[in-house]
Parts: sequence; structure tokens; C-alpha cells
Amino acid sequence: MRNEFLEKFGMLIGHWDMMLSDAWFLEPRDTEVQGAATFEWIRDAFIGMRSQLGGAPSYDLMIGYSDARQSYIALYHDERGVSRVFNMTFDGATWNLWRDDPDFYQRFIADVRGDEIAGRWEASEDQGKTWRKDYDLTFRRTVER
Repeated sequence: MRNEFLEKFGMLIGHWDMMLSDAWFLEPRDTEVQGAATFEWIRDAFIGMRSQLGGAPSYDLMIGYSDARQSYIALYHDERGVSRVFNMTFDGATWNLWRDDPDFYQRFIADVRGDEIAGRWEASEDQGKTWRKDYDLTFRRTVER
């Protein structure tokens, strides 16, 4: 049986072009890295996202819902072997992921507008007192071929 709390994420299902831009760690600063992401249902209980940037695997998300906490979570894993747990909210127009972990705080803030998701990743190394933008991340829905 499909998890009813994840139904609102149904609009994410499908294939998306992805672009990383305005990253502090890329030279020159205006470098854009093209990629792609696919969101799909996993056994009607989770939504999984696989992504690639620049032709190489990038990161994966597994989105779920905790009945006991009555909240969304996302499990993250990337090509470096890094794994993280993010809290998450999504109201159909705004998508937020965040973590407040001892190594540093991190968040993704995105506006969802139909076939485009315009977001940015930010980090804080002082427990959320100040934030720096890591990079912009934009998704545009593609037509399935």
C-alpha cells in the first residue's frame, strides 16, 4: 500500500535535468555543471532519487516518512562515501532539507514551480549562526523518451 504521507511528492516522480552553479569551490565561479536526476517510487513506501553531475554519479536520496515522529526524513549518500540524515519539509511549493550535526549544519532551500525546482545548498560551521552558500542547484523536468 502506498504511503499516503508521500503522495504530495508524486509531482517529483520522473526525469529531471540538473545544473549546479555559483559554487564557491569551482573556478571560475561562473562554472556550470550539467547533470540529471531521476525520482521514483520504491515499493510504494519511499521515493528514491539518483543523480549524476558531469557524467558521473553524484548523490542519492531516499525520502520517507516517520509515523512515530510525524515527520519526513531523507537519507543521503554520495560518491565520496558520505552518508547523512536530513529532516525535511515539503508543501508542494517549498522543499527544505536540513541537518544540525556536530561536524556542521547544512540545508537545502528550494522553490518548486511545476517543472522547475530552484534551490541552493548552504552550510554553517557555527551551529547555524551564520550561513554560506555552497552552490545553486536547479532541476528542470525532461520529457521521457
